[in-house]
Amino acid sequence: MSHRRARAAVLTLGALLVLAPVGVTPKGCGDLTGGRLCVEGPVGGKGAFTTRYVRHGHGTRTPTALQLGYQRKDTRITAFPGWFGTLRTEDGSAALTGTLDTARGECVRGLMNHDGREYVTEWLCSN
Repeated sequence: MSHRRARAAVLTLGALLVLAPVGVTPKGCGDLTGGRLCVEGPVGGKGAFTTRYVRHGHGTRTPTALQLGYQRKDTRITAFPGWFGTLRTEDGSAALTGTLDTARGECVRGLMNHDGREYVTEWLCSN
């Protein structure tokens, strides 16, 4: 391969790496300074919903008490928070699950309360 072709290949690869999406946040998640908070569940029906927090660089810090839950909204109102419970992180993560009965057109987001401060995910909505 000639020097010119090799340089063109490197520049093309470099352009692809610059344009590639970095750190795309999944639906129903929110990126926080120290980790990621997510909610999963069948919005638009009845089923199990899980709110999960995973700390970046887990395993290096002491366990932390977290309150995990959810919030719902539709076209009329945004409801008060509902809580699944409180637990301590284990290896930098924590998850709690509860059952919700959600309607079509409704949205749910995950909530976390830590040291009196609340954190939220993006809304996860039914189709």
